[in-house]
Amino acid sequence: MAIKGVHAMFFSDRPEETRAFLRDKMQIPCFDSGGGWLIFHELEADMGVHPLSAEGKPKSGTHDISFYCEDLEAEVAGMKDRGVEFATGVEDQGFGLVTSLVLPGDIRVQLYQPKYK
Repeated sequence: MAIKGVHAMFFSDRPEETRAFLRDKMQIPCFDSGGGWLIFHELEADMGVHPLSAEGKPKSGTHDISFYCEDLEAEVAGMKDRGVEFATGVEDQGFGLVTSLVLPGDIRVQLYQPKYK
């Protein structure tokens, strides 16, 4: 048997709004698994393991969910047209071009265009 993928989970005090945001504003494909529980799928996944900073941050055991795309400028423009507000501007952080946005439920996520293949 082999691992097939990664299942990510956001916990939100506004789950219906968070689901609608992912579906409508970020346009992530999904299906209703029953009772309004949307499962988002058809996404690629990659995973990294990062060391802690010299200050020991973030705390070991911390998880992070980010989204990536091929053309960050185009994605940001399209999302802004759909009413998405970004928490930061686009910055080059070495591994890629990076910005962040906040989903309903005060969920901060990173959106980036990787430089790695």
